[in-house]
Amino acid sequence: MRAYVYDTKDTSDKREAHDTGINKTVEDLKHIGVLYWHIGGPTAMDDLNALAKERDYKNRDEICVSPATMGDAYEEKLKIFFAEHLHEDEEIRYVVDGTGYFDVRDQDDVWIRIQVEKNDMLVLPAGIYHRFTADTNNYIKAIRLFKDEPKWVAINRPDADDNKHRNEYLQTIKA
Repeated sequence: MRAYVYDTKDTSDKREAHDTGINKTVEDLKHIGVLYWHIGGPTAMDDLNALAKERDYKNRDEICVSPATMGDAYEEKLKIFFAEHLHEDEEIRYVVDGTGYFDVRDQDDVWIRIQVEKNDMLVLPAGIYHRFTADTNNYIKAIRLFKDEPKWVAINRPDADDNKHRNEYLQTIKA
């Protein structure tokens, strides 16, 4: 995992790095409610299951984002994933294979790009504005974990600016 400030002046393909060179740490991410673990090796699934139990994640599914698995829908799905949005539940992803980017807004509304790869696990808090894209490899396979029944309801910005979960989230990150 690597995190850095996203270069909003770079208008090239969203799958490119857009790296400003301003790095962010795991502690910086934690300050805005984003949690990170590296879960690899021969006990990876046991460790993932233990963390899921500890955090009360009861359900899971698997998603593979690539042209090979999504066919003609791939580009349209990436547009949906890349639209700035929030969820009213945590978003939990464990990368099984491949690479991609999660972009999250910090307390100053600046985009932080989080580059993820195999064995990385991220938890994005309910109410945080974020987006996702594959990188130039165009392939990522992830396990999605859920506290309740699997659902994926995105509320795009600005429609979510007055959302209860957004307001609760903002209260947790005030400096």
